[in-house]
Amino acid sequence: MMMLRLAAAWASVAAFLLFGDTVLGLLGAPLPSLLVFSWLLGIIIWSSFGVVHEAEDLAERLGEPYGTLILTLSIVIIEVALVGAVMLGAKGAPTLGRDTMFAVLMIVLNGVVGIGLLIGGLRHFQQRYNLKGASSYLAVIIPLTVIPLFLPNFTTSTPDGTLTSFQAIAFSIFTVALYGAFLALQTGRHSMFFREPDEDGKPIPTVNEGGEPVSPTSAGEVLPRVGLLLANILPIVILSKGLAAVLDFGIAKLGAPAALGGILIAMVVFTPECIAALRAITSNQLQRAVNLCLGAAASTLGMTVPAVLLIGVFTGQPVVLGLSATNMVIAAMTLLLSTLTFTGTRTTMLEGAVHLAVFFVFLVLVFSP
Repeated sequence: MMMLRLAAAWASVAAFLLFGDTVLGLLGAPLPSLLVFSWLLGIIIWSSFGVVHEAEDLAERLGEPYGTLILTLSIVIIEVALVGAVMLGAKGAPTLGRDTMFAVLMIVLNGVVGIGLLIGGLRHFQQRYNLKGASSYLAVIIPLTVIPLFLPNFTTSTPDGTLTSFQAIAFSIFTVALYGAFLALQTGRHSMFFREPDEDGKPIPTVNEGGEPVSPTSAGEVLPRVGLLLANILPIVILSKGLAAVLDFGIAKLGAPAALGGILIAMVVFTPECIAALRAITSNQLQRAVNLCLGAAASTLGMTVPAVLLIGVFTGQPVVLGLSATNMVIAAMTLLLSTLTFTGTRTTMLEGAVHLAVFFVFLVLVFSP
């Protein structure tokens, strides 16, 4: 299956590189447009599952938090590639980065967390996780959300939720520095915060069956898996430009809400990771799901914000990051609920139901603002 997936992905890349202009020229007719969209979407989603498979294999070899971190960063690289392709191709998508980041926050922090906690509560009654790890994620997510998505609505240098070039560069540097500091702590002195806790809430160290610390995985075991991971990511990045063109054409043709483009990108990119998180919750591995969900939110903001802002600075395109008043309310409520949900050491179905209710409100407001 793995080799078949890779062969299909790279064959699609070769076909698109050779005949891409001809294929995209067929977008005017309904049936060819649907076929092109289905082809690109199917290959990208299939390859995304390949990314998840290879990242999970690395997770087993390296342990937490490295496994989920590799998966999350791989998925966000794909997201940044898709957003960048749309922005550079359409030359008229000033809100796409904002819409995608907001959609990721809603899907991950409300949709996946809500469904996951409901399933976990039904199967396991209560589930425990490492409180210090979740608190660390939220400490980073809150400023990374408020500063780029709220603050532009209240600055006076520019109108309509945009930033000046100086502000964009300064915010990009701040975002990269903060997220980089978090990654250094997550993989360094505070790595124990992101591992499964024992019954007393203390992190469980990685040991073998004899109780001895697990020996480091050799480079010879890891490098081939990293190569396969990259081999699954690259076709997605290359094909993202074609999918971006189809999405832009389809949304304009249907007269759909502009925010739908960001939601579709978020759904396409994060579906495999969301499935991995739900599987972890079903297996009573809530800490792994927390690492995936909160890690996805943190990495999306930490990598997409500077990418979108720098594209705007270097191309001269306007980039609107400030959320609408309605979405600011939903985002603030999501951050508050996430803080309340992850202030204890165990979760129940009630938290899941509340997050899911907020997610449904978000979906309603997309089509009926």
